[in-house]
Amino acid sequence: MSRNKSRKMLQHRADNENSEQQKMVAESSADARLLTKVAEIYNWLDAQICQNPDLAGVCNACGRCCDFAAFDHRLFVTTPELLYLAANLGAEKVKPMPTEQCPYNTSGKCSIYEYRFAGCRIFCCKGTPDFQNALSESALRKFKNLCEQFQISYHYIDLPTALNNSFAGKKKGPSCPLIIEEVYPGLSIPPNEGQVFVP
Repeated sequence: MSRNKSRKMLQHRADNENSEQQKMVAESSADARLLTKVAEIYNWLDAQICQNPDLAGVCNACGRCCDFAAFDHRLFVTTPELLYLAANLGAEKVKPMPTEQCPYNTSGKCSIYEYRFAGCRIFCCKGTPDFQNALSESALRKFKNLCEQFQISYHYIDLPTALNNSFAGKKKGPSCPLIIEEVYPGLSIPPNEGQVFVP
């Protein structure tokens, strides 16, 4: 079989899979109970940070930490957090991360601040590392418990891998979150139609 024919066959197969995944996205709805629980964890985190400003640090929103290579750190996210982001933005608006810069940092500011991940909420370059580590461990336990409660696989994955592999939208229209579909069969994220999953 020629290389060209082989490529065409692979592309045809990928196109068919993408079409099937798009149908699943359109026909399914996200589990609002799970999304409400994620919002509750985020609210809890925000409250912990507000109650402990000396330990948490005060962020001046410079956006430097969003350039992971320059700041020399990585951001990890969990399955429930990815579901929450996709449900609130709409799967078609979840961006890949082709560079070390967070794709949601626009002109130095977070364009998804309301839906930002736990790590973004917790980390502050002026904060106390011990406080941040303890808060992070508590949040991760809560996300892991959510996965057990909703019988979904728990994944703790770096942001570039999560965005580039879970939401690989290469065609026009919504894409199916591949990792999400793998760990939560049958659950797909519909395009956002003005719904915001925040209690």
